Amino acid sequence: MAFWKAPLLKSLAQWGLFAAVGLTAFGYIASGLGKPQRAEARVAAIPASQSQSIQATVDDLNAEFQRHWHNRDVQPAPTADWQTICRRMSLSLVGSGLSVEEMRYLQSLPEQQRTQQCLDRLLADERFEDYWSERLTRSFVGAEEGPFIVFRRRRFVTWIRDQLHNNRPYDQMIREMITARGLWNDQPQVNFLTVTLDSGEEEGQVDVTRLASRTSRAFLGMRIDCLQCHDDFLGNVSLGTASESREGTQQDFHQLAAFFAVARFNGLQGIADQDHTYEYQYLDADEAVAVPPKVPFQEDLVDENLPVRQQLAHWMTHPENRQSARAAVNRVWALLLGKAMTDPVDDIPLHGPLPPGMDRLADDFVAHGWNLRRLIRVIVSSDVYQRDSRAPFEVTERHEQAWALFPVTRLRPEQVAGSVIQASRVKTLDSEGSFLMQLQKLTESNDFVKRYGDSGEDEFDLDAVTITQRLLMLNGNLVSEHTKQNPVLNACTHIAMFATNDEQAVETAYLAVLNRSPSERERETFVARLADGNRRQAIEDMYWVLLNSSELGWNH
Repeated sequence: MAFWKAPLLKSLAQWGLFAAVGLTAFGYIASGLGKPQRAEARVAAIPASQSQSIQATVDDLNAEFQRHWHNRDVQPAPTADWQTICRRMSLSLVGSGLSVEEMRYLQSLPEQQRTQQCLDRLLADERFEDYWSERLTRSFVGAEEGPFIVFRRRRFVTWIRDQLHNNRPYDQMIREMITARGLWNDQPQVNFLTVTLDSGEEEGQVDVTRLASRTSRAFLGMRIDCLQCHDDFLGNVSLGTASESREGTQQDFHQLAAFFAVARFNGLQGIADQDHTYEYQYLDADEAVAVPPKVPFQEDLVDENLPVRQQLAHWMTHPENRQSARAAVNRVWALLLGKAMTDPVDDIPLHGPLPPGMDRLADDFVAHGWNLRRLIRVIVSSDVYQRDSRAPFEVTERHEQAWALFPVTRLRPEQVAGSVIQASRVKTLDSEGSFLMQLQKLTESNDFVKRYGDSGEDEFDLDAVTITQRLLMLNGNLVSEHTKQNPVLNACTHIAMFATNDEQAVETAYLAVLNRSPSERERETFVARLADGNRRQAIEDMYWVLLNSSELGWNH
């Protein structure tokens, strides 16, 4: 008797375990198609006073743009619907569209609360810190891996992420990067300096000219590096004061570079400050001369009692040096809207004319402790951000230049990948998901970006999509793997299994992929297709069509 009982009991136990896992999985999957669960429990409470405290700034910003539109005689586009605004927030803050789970939760709220709740959730999400740490890293140290051993890009990204997680004031981040010392592994901010170790004229030491270039572009929003080889003869770099403006000179750039000459590298200590004089041979000069450190404008803000690099850091983040705050505002604006206030993002004229709203945002940014999350809230709450990209009138270049409608821009490669992967899951792919899910997302996203083409430091490049990129979407593994029948992972299969009728199937597919409800015509077209033939295959085909639509690849 025992001979056959043992295998039987073992078999029953295995099938029982399989059934339990299966029921749990199906319950997890089906929950995303039904009524919204208590997903809001994951989100840290946001005090109502925080939203109210930005209203005066938002009102000032809106009034400034209203005057701008009136003076230019352009009519602004109407306000976008909540689904459009929430999708653009998700794309810019976490790098992907919203999940069905998130859309269902937002639908359960009163309509007037949806965009605010969506913003609160996204800013409290760890995906925001992950995504923005990478985007900011590109502006600080570039997109390349840099010199082997002495540069650890991942450590630097993690450091930026930690600063965002702790809501560290942006000016403190700047000061730590400029004055960093120690080993690149122990003090990750040191990587801001060591990334240049393989490009300087002095072997084994930081490249002071490259650091000056990066500093001026990333932290001042100015292309002072255009002065590296010769004086400004075209009026592209204006320095001095507003009342006594002057053209930039070679000395301006190399005197800025001289602040980094004291940052010396050795393999045991990493970066440490040592007395060292920077020398350079200027154009048409007979020999190299010692170059003293000197800032290119507002010299009165320099505290000469501080060590050399601290002088630069203190000057750069001084409340009266508005250029640093303007640069931060311009970059955050560009990250949120896909287009900077100035083109390019790192070419803000010191003495103007400045875009509308820039100084109001910069003043508020400094007055409230260089708080990045507050700056994001102000911009997202503004009329400009919440405008539609379409209008019931002819849209001209004048409307686009005046910010009278939300700019339509292509998604970045990682946003395309993130949107496709998230659209194929009913639940939100966040830090609460399984490790295997997160690993799969990272692997698939990296592989897609490698094949699609990474724009590198050209963060806001508006080049058109290439034939190769379109073919990758049409025929590549990412879309095909996420639209084929898979009852465990793929949302299109879940929809076919759990949607109670064809109308719900079409509605859910649109919410998952495009984060909006289908139009009446779209609904009728796909419902008819689902009713005519193989329903499961028709849903997979619908998913494939939506993932390859132009709408998915753009921010509107």
